Amino acid sequence: MERSIRNSPLAANDGDSELHLDRWRELPRRQTPPWPDPAEVAAVCATLGKKPSIVMPHEVEELRYRLADVCEGRAFLLQGGDCAETFAGNTESHLLGTTRTLLQMAMVITYGGSVPVVKVARLAGQYGKPRSSETDSLGLPAYRGDIVNARQVAESARVADPQRMIDAYVNSGIAMNLIRAYPPDDLTDLEELDEGAYDLLRASSAGARYQGILDEVERARRFARVWGPTERQAVRESKVYSSHEALVLEYDRALARVLGGRAYATSGHFLWVGERTRQLDHAHIDFVAQIANPVGVKLGPDVSPQTAIELCERLNPENVPGRLTLISRMGSREVRDVLPAIVDKVTAAGAKVVWQCDPMHGNTEQSINGFKTRHLDRVIDELLGYFDVHRSLGTYPGGVHIELTGENVTECLDGAHGVDSRNLPDRYETACDPRLNLRQSYEFALLLAEILRG
Repeated sequence: MERSIRNSPLAANDGDSELHLDRWRELPRRQTPPWPDPAEVAAVCATLGKKPSIVMPHEVEELRYRLADVCEGRAFLLQGGDCAETFAGNTESHLLGTTRTLLQMAMVITYGGSVPVVKVARLAGQYGKPRSSETDSLGLPAYRGDIVNARQVAESARVADPQRMIDAYVNSGIAMNLIRAYPPDDLTDLEELDEGAYDLLRASSAGARYQGILDEVERARRFARVWGPTERQAVRESKVYSSHEALVLEYDRALARVLGGRAYATSGHFLWVGERTRQLDHAHIDFVAQIANPVGVKLGPDVSPQTAIELCERLNPENVPGRLTLISRMGSREVRDVLPAIVDKVTAAGAKVVWQCDPMHGNTEQSINGFKTRHLDRVIDELLGYFDVHRSLGTYPGGVHIELTGENVTECLDGAHGVDSRNLPDRYETACDPRLNLRQSYEFALLLAEILRG
């Protein structure tokens, strides 16, 4: 099957009508970019429709097989990256920093938790942002991500520009090609673990608590110096798949390709629908229902168990393991009360899903001079609640979905490294949600390893 997928030509238009790839255009839709000229949008999409794919169908199928292992409790899903990518931030150092952090977290989880880790990055396409309001606090049109408009504080910069979809395509292709081309042993080499962050981690309270796991990682580092992985193993373990929110549907539809009677969104390996756009009879759910990619849906504290069942029926009618991921983002105060009924009903229905926890988005606050903040203790508490729920029900907590960076930013607050409102760093992105920094990402991985160890 993989050989036929690799060698078969992709069609941009053949069979589209039978696959209902455009039905979403006639449905209600939230978070629609305010494009000023529909004709220009159509012209841009026609151009994108003729461009090469960013990801290939055989890679999409490969990810679905690996997510089936997660669904069956044989692997763990680690998904992370920037809140929203930017064109200016699409640099080699930033891309490799994020990818290396994700891979090193996966190594800690694998060594400490004795479980294979599937790595999915919020990368090579995460250029859109949902907004809670049409305007920002200054009365300007809201910044909707670099794929739609610019972050600069000016009316002209906030005009939705469809040409930016072409810029997003170019930047996504560059990012994906860099990650594919980079020597896998360079990305997976434990010698590359940032020494400064490693020293900080050892000195922290987390370092003391997780000393046993740290010692195991240190032994692995010494082992890697003497006996590196085989080429085949290095390629497999360094495999990082791309993901983004299916938000700007014009872009994802333009990059849909038909192969063997199935439609693949070749804009990314894994697409998810956010909490704001998961209405069953709306455009976003309809579009992702038509594609063969693994897909996810964010579930906030207001979702009902019945809605979760209906999402399973709509998005995975054949009940294929690895096809659908349900991503809880309840908040630390709600997860233990809301999630059990959802998990219980979905499990009782026999639905094959990957359960994943996003402990970030339900714990965001606007509290320091207008800057978004997150308290790390609440992020951790939601994570612990997620595992508590699944263990009490005998279900498998298959993964986590977090916002992180390989840089030493100061965005999430914790007891020892809180944000001082008098000294907010220049790198802080006010338009985006706060991310775990390098040290916090390692602490998070160590916690996951400890939990999975049991």
